[in-house]
Amino acid sequence: MKLSLKIAKALQQLIEGEILPASSAKSKLIDRLVSENILYRKGKHRRTLHLQDEKGLELFLVNQLQINDLSRFIEARENEKSTRSEFVKLTTDSKGSKERAFKGFLVNSYFPIKAKLNGQEIIIDPPKGSFVFISDYEHFEIPETITVVGVENSRNFRQIHQQEYLFENILPLFISRYPQNQHLDFIRWMQKIPNSYLHFGDFDLAGIGIYLNEYKKHLGGKATFFVPDQIQEQLKTYGNRQRYDRQKLNFAPEKIVEDKLKGLLQVIHTERKGLDQEFFIK
Repeated sequence: MKLSLKIAKALQQLIEGEILPASSAKSKLIDRLVSENILYRKGKHRRTLHLQDEKGLELFLVNQLQINDLSRFIEARENEKSTRSEFVKLTTDSKGSKERAFKGFLVNSYFPIKAKLNGQEIIIDPPKGSFVFISDYEHFEIPETITVVGVENSRNFRQIHQQEYLFENILPLFISRYPQNQHLDFIRWMQKIPNSYLHFGDFDLAGIGIYLNEYKKHLGGKATFFVPDQIQEQLKTYGNRQRYDRQKLNFAPEKIVEDKLKGLLQVIHTERKGLDQEFFIK
C-alpha cells in the first residue's frame, strides 16, 4: 500500500481540521481508513470526509506505511531533488517495504489456557501487568471451548482481572483491539478457527458501529455483542448524554439481527446516553 502525494495532502488537511469533499480523496487507502473508523464520510448526496481519530491516523501511518512525519513526507515528495537518504529519515524503509515490523495481536487471560503455537503446547497465563503477543497467528490454536473476547478499550484489556465477574459463564481469551493496525490479522485468524467471538466494547452508537463494521461483517453468525444484564439501569444512572449527542449512526439499524443488540440500541435511544466500558472495571 502506497501513499500518493494527493492523498497525503488530503490527510494533512484533515489533520489541520478541514472537512473535504469525499470525491476529492478517493483511494483504497481512504477506504481502509474509513473501515477502521479513523476517517468517516458524512452525507448522502454531497458527501464529505472527516477525521475521527487523529492518534489512530498517526499510528496507521507509522505502522502501515512507515511514515513518521506526514508534513515532511509531503515536502520531500514535492521536492524533485530529495535524496533517498532524506526519505530514510522520514520513513523506516527507503524502499517503501510493505512488510510490517510486527504482525499478530495481543492476548490476555486471567486463568491458564492451554494452546498450541507451531504445534508446540504453550500456556497463556500472563502475570498481571503483562500480555502475550502472538506473532505467528497462522499457527496459533486454542481449544474450541474457549470464547474469544475482543476488548475495545486498552485500559479494560490491561485490567481484565478486575472484570472477571462479567464472564463467569464462559471460558474467555481476551484480544486487544489495539494496536489498531493488527486488526486484520485478528480477523484472518478468527475466520479460520471454529471458536465463537464476543465483542466487549463501549455501550454507545460508536461502539455498536465498531462492532458491526469491523467484526460482525467479517465474522457473521459466530460474532455477538456483549450486553450486561443491568445495562438499562446502568445507562440511565451512569450514562453520558453528551456522548450520545455528538455521535452519529455509521451503520444501518435494520441490519442488526441480534436481539440483545437491538435491545441495547433501543435503550441508548430511549435514555439518549452512552456508557464507556471502563465503567465495568472494579
